[in-house]
Amino acid sequence: MKPGKSETNGRLSSGLNPEITCPFCDGLKEHLILEKTGLVLAMADGFPVSPGHTLIIPRRHCTDYFLLTPEEQAACWDLVNKMKHIIDRRYHPDGYNIGINNLQAAGQTIPHVHIHLIPRFHGDVARPQGGVRGVIPAKKEY
Repeated sequence: MKPGKSETNGRLSSGLNPEITCPFCDGLKEHLILEKTGLVLAMADGFPVSPGHTLIIPRRHCTDYFLLTPEEQAACWDLVNKMKHIIDRRYHPDGYNIGINNLQAAGQTIPHVHIHLIPRFHGDVARPQGGVRGVIPAKKEY
C-alpha cells in the first residue's frame, strides 16, 4: 500500500503512522472539498482571512513541505494555479498572497503541509506594502 493512496475509516492514511491525529486527515470528509487530484486537494479555509481563502493540501500526511516528493510539490502548484482561476471568476480579487507556514517556528498550527491561497482586495488593509514580510511585523516596512 502506497502512502497517501489508501483510505480507511474515512481517514486518509499517512502510510507512516496510523496513530497520527491530524484535522486534515481525520476531518476531510466533514469539509467541502473544492477540487481534488490523485495527490492533492483544495478546500475552503475554516477561518478565512478573505472571501475565497483556499487551502491546497497534499493527500499524504507530511508536516514539512521540503519532505514532499517532487510530484507532490508539482501537484500542489498545479492546483494553486487552477484554484486561482476559479477564485478569479467567483470573487474578482485584485491580487493574491500565497504562503506556506512550514513547521512550528514559522507559525504552522496544523502539522500537515498546506498552501494558503489568499485573495486580496484593494482597501482590505490600510497599508498592504510588504505583504508576506508582515509575518515579522518589525520587518514589514522597509
